[in-house]
Amino acid sequence: MHDYDLLVVGSANADLVTAVERRPGAGETVLGSDLAVHPGGKGANQAVAAGRLGARTALLARVGDDAYGRLLLESQRSAGVDTVGVLVGGAPTGVALITVDPSGDNSIVVAPGANARLTPEDVRAAGSLFAAARVVSVQLEIPLDTVAEVVRALPEGTRLVLNPSPPAPLPGEVLAACDPLVVNEHEARVILKGAGADMPDAPEEWAQGLLALGPRSVVVTLGGDGALVAGPDGVARVPSVKVAAVDTTGAGDAFTAALAWRLGAGEDLESAARYAAKVGALAVTRAGAQVSYPSGAEVAAL
Repeated sequence: MHDYDLLVVGSANADLVTAVERRPGAGETVLGSDLAVHPGGKGANQAVAAGRLGARTALLARVGDDAYGRLLLESQRSAGVDTVGVLVGGAPTGVALITVDPSGDNSIVVAPGANARLTPEDVRAAGSLFAAARVVSVQLEIPLDTVAEVVRALPEGTRLVLNPSPPAPLPGEVLAACDPLVVNEHEARVILKGAGADMPDAPEEWAQGLLALGPRSVVVTLGGDGALVAGPDGVARVPSVKVAAVDTTGAGDAFTAALAWRLGAGEDLESAARYAAKVGALAVTRAGAQVSYPSGAEVAAL
C-alpha cells in the first residue's frame, strides 16, 4: 500500500508578478501593474495542483528560512500536501520574476536560491518518501545531478514523470526512465537539438523523434491546440478545452500534476491527458499559479 499517490521533487519559488501592456524588448523599460506575490515554483505548483484535485501528495524541495519560505509552506499545507520533505535553510527562497501581457501569455526569469541547494544527498536521505509513492514527478528548476539521483532512487514499479523545464539536454539514464516525458514545443526543440536531431514540422514527428531518444512515452502540450500523446501503442491527439485565458502562469504544472496523478490511479496515457487538459484549462481562467488551481469538483463540473 502506497502512502502517497504522488511525490513531487522540485522547485519552490515566490512568484513576483506584474501585468504589462506588452513585454519589453532588449534595452526597453515598460510600466507594469502593482506587484503581486504568489507561491510558485514548478515543483511546489505541481504538489498544490495535485493536492487540490484530491491526490495524496508529498513534496521534496528546499526553501529559505524567510517570509517567502513560510508563504510556500503555508500554501502546501492548505492544499493538503505533506511537507515532511521540505527542507528549510541554506539559501534564500527562490524567486520568479513574471510579466503577464493582456493575452495571458507570460515571460519568466527565475533566481533559483535554495532550489540550487537541493542535492543528491537530500534525495538519498528521502528514501522513505520514494518508497511510499506510486508516481514521482520532477522538473529542471533543480540541479540536473539531483534529477539524475531521483532516477536512481526510484523503487521498482514506481513511475517517473519528467517535465524538462527549463529545457536542457538530458542524460540517457534520465530519458530512459521517463514515462512520460512531458514537453511543450520549445522544450521539444531544445531536447531534440541537444541530441543532434532535426526538428520536424509536425508535432507527431516531434513526439516520434523524442521517443527515439529513449523515454517510454511522450506527451507534447500544444497550448490552444490541446496535446499529443505517444508511446508503444502509437500517437493520439487530445483536444483542448476552450476557455477565456486570463493568465497562463503555472498551467503547464497543473497539467503535468493531473496527468501524473491519473496515471498513478491506473488510467492510460490518453485518458490521463484528457483529464489533465481540463485541469490546465481551468487554471488559465484565473490569475496566478497555485491560487488558480481547481478542485476535483470543479474539474468534474467542467
